[in-house]
Amino acid sequence: MANRYKGKAQFFVIYIKEAHPSDDWASQVNPRLTYIKDPETFYERSQVANTCMSDLDIDIPCLVDDMDNTTAKAYKGWPDRMFVVGTDGLLKYVGKPGPFGFLPSEMEAALREELGM
Repeated sequence: MANRYKGKAQFFVIYIKEAHPSDDWASQVNPRLTYIKDPETFYERSQVANTCMSDLDIDIPCLVDDMDNTTAKAYKGWPDRMFVVGTDGLLKYVGKPGPFGFLPSEMEAALREELGM
């Protein structure tokens, strides 16, 4: 989607608090995955974010939430959410919490409306 709207909209991933750290709430969904400890510093969180983006081959710019989880709290971003922010700075689309509320087609429809398409 980011490639389809290149030059018309900006896309970002915001890496927030680790959802399934090995030292807290580790998920057993895929036992082949290597889980990480919950980062204790912003540097560690940034390193985990970089690894995540690289491992998942995501080339959208990644922003990293602070250690107080300011963005996650303000946008209720856990476990994952999608948003469209209008040119006026207001939220035009707020996706439901993932993974079941992760509906790219809904977000794209809101984006197209915001872009007048």
